[in-house]
Amino acid sequence: MAVTIAVESPLQDEVRTLIAELNTVLLALSPPEACYHLTVEQMAEPTVTVWIARDGDTVVGCGALKRHSETVGEVKRMFTRPAWQGQGIGRRILGEILSVAEREELTTLVLETGDQHPAAWAIYEKAGFTRCGPVLDYPASPFSVFYQKQLLAA
Repeated sequence: MAVTIAVESPLQDEVRTLIAELNTVLLALSPPEACYHLTVEQMAEPTVTVWIARDGDTVVGCGALKRHSETVGEVKRMFTRPAWQGQGIGRRILGEILSVAEREELTTLVLETGDQHPAAWAIYEKAGFTRCGPVLDYPASPFSVFYQKQLLAA
């Protein structure tokens, strides 16, 4: 069955379970003070759009766009369950985020990811993100890698 990606509410039990798995993975790779998680409640705020990947009825991945202003958005909560990694799901979710950001005429997308996430770096770099210094109000940290992408306003 083909994996589908759609905007969904994060306030579903299966999405809560996925986010808990994501948090467990992140906490295994970075100290708690270097993990900047949005809760599912924060993901449900009006400034955030969440994409859920499903294989049939099974939730297999997610990603979100958090808007910080009329021009700046942040990529958050990107995750694909291990059994589905390597199938381009993260790339597809990031593509959805980029499409909405461009449609909304955001001019800059930023993100923070961990220093132990080379697969994520590859996805972001292939999508045109470049490494930069700390973004938004994130502190400089040896556990963080920051990216930004300038978008063309319509």
